[in-house]
Amino acid sequence: MSMDITFLGTGSAYPSPTRGASALALRREGECWLFDCGEGTQTQFMKSHLKAGRITKIFITHLHGDHFFGLPGLLCTLSLQSNPDSSKPPVEIYGPLGLRNFIRRSMELSHSQLPYTVHELVPTRDQCPVEEFKEFSHLDRDEVSPQGAQGRILHLDPVENSYLLVDDEQLVVKAFRLFHRIPSFGFVVEEKPRTGKLNVQKLKDFG
Repeated sequence: MSMDITFLGTGSAYPSPTRGASALALRREGECWLFDCGEGTQTQFMKSHLKAGRITKIFITHLHGDHFFGLPGLLCTLSLQSNPDSSKPPVEIYGPLGLRNFIRRSMELSHSQLPYTVHELVPTRDQCPVEEFKEFSHLDRDEVSPQGAQGRILHLDPVENSYLLVDDEQLVVKAFRLFHRIPSFGFVVEEKPRTGKLNVQKLKDFG
């Protein structure tokens, strides 16, 4: 399996002529995973060798604008480029509690047709200063957008001290808690062990 990483933005608080807001793309096996989507990420995609239409998963670390304000525009563009009758699976989006409500409102108001699913990570109270912790349990109750399939609500695994997001044949993706002004998460992409092709017995036979 081959993977490569492209830095689309490296920490600018807003897009500038020389730097983009936070965004990183991981390309693997014909698909693209995006980590954070600051304002201007679409422009950075156009400057790169990547194709936004191959985005299948998006991971948002936290809900500060420089990390996710580019998301509505990117999703609307993907909606324009997609075939409404396509059997393509929905774009899966992972991020802190509250992200689903933000995306749903943006997509509904813009009449975008892109199928998507948002999986929300429930933070713990020790991830940020007490005065910055907000309860989002009142959001999304009994509300499901036609395009936004109901995603998972992910809680911390107290044994692993992490959140399991993706577990496929090749990779595992986990989220870990970070301390910041608001609840934040870091993501780890880990390749699963692969069975080797070395014939040990034949090597022994050769001495």
